[in-house]
Parts: sequence; structure tokens; C-alpha cells
Amino acid sequence: MANPMGDAATAAGVDEGEPSQERPPLPRVIAVDGSAASGKSTVGRRLAAHLVYPFLDTGIMYRAITYAALRRGIDLADDGALARLASSVTMDVGLPRPGSDGAATITVDGEDVTRRLRGPNVEEAVSLVSRVPAVREALVRKQRQIAARREIVMAGRDIGTVVLPDADLKIYLDASLEERAARRHREFARLGRDVSEADVLADIRRRDQIDSEREVSPLRPADDAVIVETDGLTLDQVMVKVIRLVEAR
Repeated sequence: MANPMGDAATAAGVDEGEPSQERPPLPRVIAVDGSAASGKSTVGRRLAAHLVYPFLDTGIMYRAITYAALRRGIDLADDGALARLASSVTMDVGLPRPGSDGAATITVDGEDVTRRLRGPNVEEAVSLVSRVPAVREALVRKQRQIAARREIVMAGRDIGTVVLPDADLKIYLDASLEERAARRHREFARLGRDVSEADVLADIRRRDQIDSEREVSPLRPADDAVIVETDGLTLDQVMVKVIRLVEAR
């Protein structure tokens, strides 16, 4: 089957599935940003399923580089080594087909690492890797290739500000530190991970500081992003707000 994204998509390792069908005039490219544990991945995935768009959580690409660095014993304080890894590693991203609400799959040098990217070692180290300018540059190029070819919902921490500054709709999800820590703690509990809420709170506070103070692409809402505060809201209530934003455009 022909690849509708052409040579750029092939270079990026993207499986796009069938070409887009004619759609109502909705935003073609939607950026969903937010701080750690703000719900951007869950909201982005559900929004994509609602619109029958593919969904890409760019965070898994940074997690994949982090996993590769840890597995190879690379010093995470060695920016040069991380840059060389990001430039040399073969990373393929498989997007779910339209209508699927599944997350993207990702392979590193031919190995499917999707299920290994939520472990505590990767969780603790990913902000250190993502702060490196050369790592971000390598992955941003691939993310732009994906969005240039078709409609998509893309989630991350700098999609609206850096990766896709011309996105048709930019949404920034936010919640208090305490709310985000409680959500992440419940997520870990469902996964059977024995970690205290205090430790989760401290980790998210640390990641917030790294993300907001890094020199390249610090975490912030785009000037034209719509900020959605989610404290005290259920996921369904957040989705109602987000879908209304899409339909209003």
C-alpha cells in the first residue's frame, strides 16, 4: 500500500495507514501541551479517537532515547554522548490507524520498546535527556515531518511553542501540583507500583523545575494557546471542554 506521507514519512518511520477521507472543516493539526501529569496524553488520545485522527504523544520519543541511553550505560550528564545517540539511533514510530484510541508504538534499532518506557528508571531520567538541545532538535525534525502531511493530534510540552507553532488549535492543560501528583499516584497504584504520594509529588516538582528552567524550549503555554484548568474536573468534563474548543474553530 502506498504511503500517503511520501518520502519524508518513510524517513521518519511512520505507518500512516489509509489516506484521509473528506472531513468537515475542523482544525487539521491540534497541539496539546501541558506540564507533567496534566493529562495531556490521555486527553490527546481521546480527542484523536473522537475526531478519527492519528495521535502522537511525543513524550514517548524522548522516553525511547532515555531508555536507549540507560541500556547502553551512557552518562546522562554527558550532553555530547546523548547528542551522538540521538543522531545515530534508528527510531521508528507507528501511529495507530484512524479510529483507534491506542497509543503509538515505538522501536529503537528494531526493538519494540513501547512497554518499557513507563518504568521508574526512565520516568526519573527523561527530563535530563529531553533538556539536551541536540536531542530535541533530532526529534523535532521527525515530529514536523509527521504533522506536515496530514491531520493529527500531537501532545507534548513544547508542541505549540516550538514543534508546531502554526498548529490550527493549541490547547494547554494545567492543574495544581497537588492535583497532578494525586493523579499520577493513582495511575501508579493501578499499575501496581508501590510509591508514596509524597515521593510522586517531589518528583513532579523536580520535573516542573527542570522543564521550566531549561534553556531550550522551556515549558510554557504558547501565546495563542487556550489554557484549560482541570483541577476538580473528571476526564469526561475535561473532554467536553476540549471538544467544544475544537468545534468552535
